[in-house]
Amino acid sequence: MKMMPKVLTAFTAIVLLMSAAKGDSLKSMTVASELGAIIASEEFCDLAFDQAAIEAFIEKHVDAADTGFAPTMNMMVESQKFQLNEMKGSAKTAHCAQIRRSAKVNHLIQ
Repeated sequence: MKMMPKVLTAFTAIVLLMSAAKGDSLKSMTVASELGAIIASEEFCDLAFDQAAIEAFIEKHVDAADTGFAPTMNMMVESQKFQLNEMKGSAKTAHCAQIRRSAKVNHLIQ
């Protein structure tokens, strides 16, 4: 079971590289990765995001023609959720503290 996160991380990296080879920008992948981590942490960190704010964030940071953003973000959400299942104690506290700060500064929560 300990091998699974490494396999999932490697798979994610391969898919991201393939996406980059198709011409998707590094910025798009970064935004997808970061937003995916925040969204995946919503329940784990006992947060409730403003859905309109998520749409506004995407409108501001993602090109409308970027068809690779949604699948990349979805993959990041699922990958992050898998990793969160193993997180406990101080790691969870630190993770949720930063997720909360990031969500707040990006106006996803009050």
